[in-house]
Amino acid sequence: MEEKNKKVAAAGALLLLAGGIIGAGVTLLVAPQSGRRTRRDLTRYAKKVKAQADEKVVDLTDSISDLVDTIGEKTDDLLDRGKEVAGGARKDLIRLIEEGAATLEKFRTKLRKM
Repeated sequence: MEEKNKKVAAAGALLLLAGGIIGAGVTLLVAPQSGRRTRRDLTRYAKKVKAQADEKVVDLTDSISDLVDTIGEKTDDLLDRGKEVAGGARKDLIRLIEEGAATLEKFRTKLRKM
């Protein structure tokens, strides 16, 4: 499950990074300014996008971790409930078998007396 979480987080980060690169490319194409200034702007923009991507990855990882924890807790609760139900059903089944055995013994006794 943890491997899947890492893949989801990585995919989100890559999509965010790809969007940033595309945006930077469009900016480069439409910005009529010097090469030095454009490189500086692209560097700033890349750093900004990286920081945002890192933040989103952390947020996504935390959200997925919380979701996994919640699912684990719910699974444990369901397992406990299942054990309780199964234990109650087992007790009921044993009681019914014992009652059936007692009834069968009564019939055997009656048949012997006939």
